[in-house]
Amino acid sequence: MIEISELRLSYGKLEVLKGINLNIYDGDIYGLVGQSGAGKSTLLSCINGLQKYETGSLKVDGVEVKDLKKNLELRQFRRNIGMIFQQFAIIDRETVYKNIAIPLECWKYKKSEIDKKVKELVRLVGLEEKIKEKAKNLSGGQKQRVAIARALALDSKILLCDEATSALDPKITKDILALLRKVNETLGVTIVVVTHEMSVVKQICNRVAVLDGGKVAVEGTVEDILLHSPQVFAVFTGDNETELLPEKGKNIRIIYTEDSQPERIFSELGKELEIDYTLTYGTMDEYRGRLMGSIYINVERQEVDRIMKYLNKKSIKAEVM
Repeated sequence: MIEISELRLSYGKLEVLKGINLNIYDGDIYGLVGQSGAGKSTLLSCINGLQKYETGSLKVDGVEVKDLKKNLELRQFRRNIGMIFQQFAIIDRETVYKNIAIPLECWKYKKSEIDKKVKELVRLVGLEEKIKEKAKNLSGGQKQRVAIARALALDSKILLCDEATSALDPKITKDILALLRKVNETLGVTIVVVTHEMSVVKQICNRVAVLDGGKVAVEGTVEDILLHSPQVFAVFTGDNETELLPEKGKNIRIIYTEDSQPERIFSELGKELEIDYTLTYGTMDEYRGRLMGSIYINVERQEVDRIMKYLNKKSIKAEVM
């Protein structure tokens, strides 16, 4: 759906995007992650045509965005792309109904069509009881629900989220992310999420690109990165697992998933191999409702090969650090 190839953009002498290459597929919930200044929001602005890039290619449904002519072509293109922001960007003095209806009114929909669509979206985001309420009287989470409904009013194929949960507390954030997953699953909307919060990526995204200094540092499925390259996220969380490991002997990282159940291995490992080991560190994450993580053991160097063969035989994923 979104194909990006060698995308470059500069502000004067400052190069912000330095040859971005990635593909976002139809139905993805795709995370764009990175520290401030990594180029996340700039890339998002290129996708919806708000920011013009200099070289490279960015196609949405086969359409090269930079080739769109202003006014009618660009306006028609943006009709298929909804956007929500950190600060909601809704009109406080207007009702929930009016806020959602505004895009439909701008496109001259009939009143009966507007009424039907607004009521459908209010049900979708769970605000039926607030439909006549002024937006200024809503909580932050409710305002973001209104913003999501408004972004979907024109049957958007793509929903862009720029730090959309950063202003919300953890409980409300979880509810909004659950709503976005519902939108993705029930309406088939492709969602692109810009965030610096790893918890957001783990809860909602199926694929992710980590941006660093205007480049893609790593890209792939969230599950693969969590299982095989957890150190990629250490920059953002501040938690570097390897710093806590003993320097003596050898450290083995055992990858935990609900399917592998490695906890049974620990009781069997010492008995069957007659090897002493030390449990040194462990982490646990929830990824889209599934548990996964890493458990580290420390062993004598000469025992590494025997342990790795044993874990492989048991179909337990592991790596020597």
